[in-house]
Formats: sequence, structure tokens, C-alpha cells
Amino acid sequence: MCKKVIELQQIKRDFHVGDEIVHALRGVSFTINEGEFVTIMGTSGSGKSTLLNTLGCLDTPTSGEYFLDGIAVRTMGKPQRATLRNRKIGFVFQSYNLLPKTTAVENVELPLMYNATVTASERRQRAIESLQAVGLGDRLEHKSNQMSGGQMQRVAIARALVNNPAVILADEATGNLDTRTSFDILVLFQKLHAEGRTIIFVTHNPEIAQYSSRNIRLRDGYVTEDTINANILSAAKSLAALPKNDED
Repeated sequence: MCKKVIELQQIKRDFHVGDEIVHALRGVSFTINEGEFVTIMGTSGSGKSTLLNTLGCLDTPTSGEYFLDGIAVRTMGKPQRATLRNRKIGFVFQSYNLLPKTTAVENVELPLMYNATVTASERRQRAIESLQAVGLGDRLEHKSNQMSGGQMQRVAIARALVNNPAVILADEATGNLDTRTSFDILVLFQKLHAEGRTIIFVTHNPEIAQYSSRNIRLRDGYVTEDTINANILSAAKSLAALPKNDED
């Protein structure tokens, strides 16, 4: 039996804007099991960002229940949510969110600094292993301004992995990258998926859905589509098929 990593039960999120109430999420329910690679898609105004903030324990639903790795999130206070977020979720952002003038190892160590049970030497060792896992074993002491966009995103993915989270939550993780580098990062995500990682990839790019195992589509605060991808494309093959002079 598959382990449930994410379980949403009739999640609603309302915002008060002046005298109006905006219904950003209108009863969203789905379950994501361990080892799935799920894309969540939707246009602007679909509720995608609100859902991302809910999944990332950055925002609390108005009603409904959210279970992250079996833990009820909605009734938690901010400090409890922050700890849960640090332990259970690895974030990868479009803009990398790396500290400038800081080495790759130091950036990857950061999430572990909030965990008092991890010693300094263990923290560094785990950061090095994470960077090696994303192919940056030779860039440990490089700073953000000494790396390409693709390398910076790999550092961000290593940082997401370092806590061995229950889920990797990627927000437009290829949005700032050129075509070739985007596929390079997709190859890495597919590798992590093959290793059993649970990945949620939030994107507006419909092409990404061809490389994941499942696609959830939002519109006007509702889930309008939740489908399994029976024909997952290989990002490595797509990358190899790109013209060598591709500069997109």
C-alpha cells in the first residue's frame, strides 16, 4: 500500500479584498503518494499560487484539512508550521533564492542550521553529499556570482534535498532558464523521481507535464483535471535531440 505524503480534504481559502471576498480555492481535494512526480498547472488567477502556499505550509486554509506526511497542518501555529516546513519540505524556486557571496556548500547547509540535532561537521558533510548528488561535487566553494543559472538551480535543488524531505516542492523551477538548461534540470528531477523522491512541480508551462507521472490542473479555484501520464517522455532524450546551436 502506497504511503500518503500529501492529503488535501476540501481545502478552501478565502481572502478579504476591501468589501469583497475572493474565493481563491473552492474545495480542493487530492492525495499524492510517496514517489509520485506531479505537475500542478493553471493560468494566472487559477488558485495555483494559493495552493502552492498551502502545500508549503506558508499559508493556512480557511477550511478543510491538510495532512503532510500524516501530520495535520491546518490547526498548527506559525512556529509549528515553520518547523514542519523545514523538516518535511524541500523548496526549489524560480529565482533560486541563494545567498549572494556565499559558497555552494554554505547555501546548502542553511536548512540544517535550524536543526539543533545536526552538528557542524555533519551539516557540512550532508551539504557536500547533496551537491555531489546533483553533479556539483567540483563546485563546492564556488559562490553564486561564479555560477551559471543552471548551476545555481542545482545548488537550490541540493539545498532542497539536504534535509531528506518528504516532498520536493518546485515553483517554476525552470522558469528563468534557457531551453537546454531547462531540460538539463528536468533530467535531474526525473533522476530524483526514479530514486523514489516525491516531487510537486508547480508550473504554467504545459510542456513540463509530459515529463511527470501525473498532472493536476486548476481553474478558478477548482481542480478541473487530475490525470496519470501513461507516456512519460524522457528529458534526457529531449535534451539530446536539441540542436547543438540552440540558444533559446
